[in-house]
Amino acid sequence: MAAKKKHEYTEDKIKTLSSLEHIRLRTGMYIGRTGTGAHYDDGIYILVKEVIDNGIDEFIMGHGERIDVSIEDDMVTIRDYGRGIPLGKVVDCVSKINTGAKYNDDVFQFSVGLNGVGTKAVNALSSYFLVRSHRDGKFVEAEFELGNLVREEKGKTDEPNGTFVAFSPDPGIFKKFQFNSDHLARRLRFYAYLNAKLKIQFNGETYHCKGGLLDLIRDESQYEKIYTPFQYSDKMLEVAFTHTNRFSEEYYSFVNGQYTADGGTHLSAYREALLRGVNDFANKKFSGDDVREGVLGAVAIRLKEPVFESQTKNKLGNTEIRSDLVAKLSQVVADLLHRNPLDAKKLIGKIEETQKLRKELNSVKKLARDRSKAVSIRIPQLKDCKNHFNREKQKHLETQIFIT
Repeated sequence: MAAKKKHEYTEDKIKTLSSLEHIRLRTGMYIGRTGTGAHYDDGIYILVKEVIDNGIDEFIMGHGERIDVSIEDDMVTIRDYGRGIPLGKVVDCVSKINTGAKYNDDVFQFSVGLNGVGTKAVNALSSYFLVRSHRDGKFVEAEFELGNLVREEKGKTDEPNGTFVAFSPDPGIFKKFQFNSDHLARRLRFYAYLNAKLKIQFNGETYHCKGGLLDLIRDESQYEKIYTPFQYSDKMLEVAFTHTNRFSEEYYSFVNGQYTADGGTHLSAYREALLRGVNDFANKKFSGDDVREGVLGAVAIRLKEPVFESQTKNKLGNTEIRSDLVAKLSQVVADLLHRNPLDAKKLIGKIEETQKLRKELNSVKKLARDRSKAVSIRIPQLKDCKNHFNREKQKHLETQIFIT
């Protein structure tokens, strides 16, 4: 019998990885799943998002109203027109983890990226990565292969301020992948909905929005909406919603310009506030299911210190904001209904119709359960009848009863 292999835990087993090694070895911690590009949240789209997010942060701070994105084969290029990375820190900002200005409220107040990881992960996971910063007539360009610096150049430029990034995902990590332009277009539309005046150009098409989340709800509901969508917007909060004849509820949630596909605290607060606001307005006690069936809604908030549950930033975890957000949103919903009585009447009518249908369905289910119980009760001395006397008096002459 072979001796059992010993797994020794000694000093020589302890490893210290560089930032580059850790990102490449534990890719999922930084971008979620790698995938092939077939799914909206596959890693190659997270790489694109991380670079675009930097341009969005610049726009939010009032610098640059345009972002250019192009993809040809497996090469992605992104150009923003913000302030540009400070020239003396270009290499560090794309290669040294936990390096950046997003820890400083004076530079970025409502940033999506707070971990100093974004473009470093893109660099580390790319077979080729190039960054060029244009700043006040000068530029610095750095070129990397598999995260390692291979060339750096400095000089003068006539280009406007901003940052240019080009990268190609490493096929050693993203085995067989292909970019789906529909997935990318969806992400870019979300950026446009959230950032009025921002223009995003992607492979010759321009994404631009003036109505914010209201445009999102209009586009997604189109001819299905039961009433004109409601909208509220201030510096820190924006919501929009309508009802459709769908049986499910559907929401879009955002934090600091970032689409949170898995929702989080802000979305759960929004769902609760919608119920509370409607009931306060109508002075009723509608159930959550009745109020939210068919809802198509969107909520966007800005936070100085958002806490996401992963580097992919798909879910917000700031539980401390929930109670205040529910109170604020429920008041917003009630006020919107009071100011728009005709649409509010349609909304309440939709809810009452849903409530009625639900009660009727529950009655049918109860009757079916009662009948099922009756049939399931077996008495050995009685045999089930094949024909039964019914309300329409069909087959009444053939009705059978066996008595023993």
